[in-house]
Amino acid sequence: MRLEAELKTLTLDVLKSSEIEGEILDARQVRSSVARRLGLDIGGLEPVDRHVEGLVEMMLDATRRYQEPLSKERLFDWHAAMFPMGRRGMSKITVGAWRTDLAGPMQVVSGPLGKERVHFEAPAASRVDGEIELFLTWLNGDSDSDPVLKAALAHLWFVTIHPFDDGNGRLARAITDMMLARSEQSSQRFYSMSTQIRQERKSYYEILEKTQSGTLDITAWCEWFLRCLSRAIHRAQDTLRSVLQKAEFWSHFSSDILNPRQQKMLNLILDGDFRGNLTTSKWAKMTKCSQDTAHRDILDLIERGALEKNPGGGRSTSYSLARLSS
Repeated sequence: MRLEAELKTLTLDVLKSSEIEGEILDARQVRSSVARRLGLDIGGLEPVDRHVEGLVEMMLDATRRYQEPLSKERLFDWHAAMFPMGRRGMSKITVGAWRTDLAGPMQVVSGPLGKERVHFEAPAASRVDGEIELFLTWLNGDSDSDPVLKAALAHLWFVTIHPFDDGNGRLARAITDMMLARSEQSSQRFYSMSTQIRQERKSYYEILEKTQSGTLDITAWCEWFLRCLSRAIHRAQDTLRSVLQKAEFWSHFSSDILNPRQQKMLNLILDGDFRGNLTTSKWAKMTKCSQDTAHRDILDLIERGALEKNPGGGRSTSYSLARLSS
């Protein structure tokens, strides 16, 4: 159950960190990649593309090898894993090396073409290597600072240097996860900081811009980070609750022999990967069977007490997990 909770947390970390940057990944691919690396048999593993594999590999390297020093070479490896094709959409980018600024200064910009608004301009490319050297010396050195506050400062410092052409935000969040793991002396976490930042994306960018364009006083950033972390930890109760519910469900039906289609669909619902109402047509499409077979599968699960029919009927007939009697 601990591994199942870690699987959910790491899957959310990868998904939500990319969503913050506007990139939507296939949740099933991410979950399959994480499960494979954790040695979890979740059945029906999805084929995973190189980009997703690289993001998962980078995240697990940060959290599983949290005690190891962070070096330039390790950062280059993370960056290369994130962009295996060496491209950002249609544009070719410098991968596994610092940005060059050949196309102009590194800026964080929003707004339509011709009416762009510059939120932040990073240090010149010529300064990046020296700035990263200072950052890594501080990050890997002994410090009297509270380790959680050090995670907050590491996030801000790295994203302000903005050393790569792309992926700086995701790398900053991976470094944050690594530092939080160091603070807890554990690679297992059941809360997702990236998920909470995704929930608060607007205020996240606002506090970053305000801090980066203000004085060297970062108190407001640290306060925001700690409050965000606190909310992430509280939200972990939802993850743990769903894992416990899933364990209870399968314990209740442990003696029942279910076919692979039934196992697949029940797991999708229990994992929260099924969207909308469950219908026979969705069942048939997702399990690649006929409508009649889907209907028989569902009726069998209703008879066993695993599913129940929702109010309504006709073409809108739908089903949901049944409440288990204690």
